[in-house]
Amino acid sequence: MTGTTMVVLIVFISVGFGVMIDMYKKHLEFKERTLKHNSKTDESNIALKKQVSSLEDRIKVLEAIVTDEGYNVQKEINKL
Repeated sequence: MTGTTMVVLIVFISVGFGVMIDMYKKHLEFKERTLKHNSKTDESNIALKKQVSSLEDRIKVLEAIVTDEGYNVQKEINKL
């Protein structure tokens, strides 16, 4: 192996490792952003689940009121 070949090989190896390290850093940044995004999404999902649960409870109460016999009597009285 000549001196020129060794120099070229050393340069290629150095540049190759530099590119690989840069790619790894970009990968870590991407994973960090993804984790932050997922935590925000999880918080949003929890809030939405609480809201849906409270709305379901309200619907149950409204259904109980509408299906109550007294409600029908009140409607009939109002029609008169």
